[in-house]
Amino acid sequence: MTRQLVLDMLPVTAPTLANYLPGQNAEALAALKSLTPGHAIYLYGAAGCGRTHLARATTQSNGRYLMGPDDTAALEALAHAEGGTPLPARIAVDDVHRMDEAGQAALFALYNRWRESAATAGAFALVVAGDRAPLNMPLREDLRTRLGWDLAFRLEPLSDDDKRAALTAQAADRGLQLSPEVLQWMLTHYERDIRRLSALLIAVDRHSLATGRRITVPLLRAMLADPDSPLT
Repeated sequence: MTRQLVLDMLPVTAPTLANYLPGQNAEALAALKSLTPGHAIYLYGAAGCGRTHLARATTQSNGRYLMGPDDTAALEALAHAEGGTPLPARIAVDDVHRMDEAGQAALFALYNRWRESAATAGAFALVVAGDRAPLNMPLREDLRTRLGWDLAFRLEPLSDDDKRAALTAQAADRGLQLSPEVLQWMLTHYERDIRRLSALLIAVDRHSLATGRRITVPLLRAMLADPDSPLT
């Protein structure tokens, strides 16, 4: 089994607003927590900044998450649903920078519907996420302007210090004390996404209990190299 297949087996918790680590993005998180129908938020930033986590988390309750490039048909259905058809209270459209012409047309129509319904009983909240600021998006001009119709937030990735503090706190919750060497190895030899790092922490804790060995860098390496490790 390759290392990537082993990584794919690691348990990953569902994204919520509560388990999002804001770092420098506290303002964006607060805005999403208070988001109400009739309002929209555009999130942008480089890979690893947490925009997909936030987009998914926003739609956990009475919402609909769409991966923009892959869900064009569903996006069109929402944008052109019959007037009496209730839409989800929150709709999130992710990775809009990768959308083709058909997807962009559907998102344009959804923005128009969002604005037209904002003051009605059919109002819904809209969260859109991409990798760059609205004016720099590789999209049709009329759609680019709509990305900035309401609030827009640039998301910054967590710093290594933020991740180290988060992993230390999560380890303490599990009754663990990770050495500085283990934390540094996790941050420099593993995926940068905090959810994957948290999943690795859970997996190595289970592996440590199963093998009766304390958590060390050699144990981490051995676990990731062993396809029979109890990762789930």
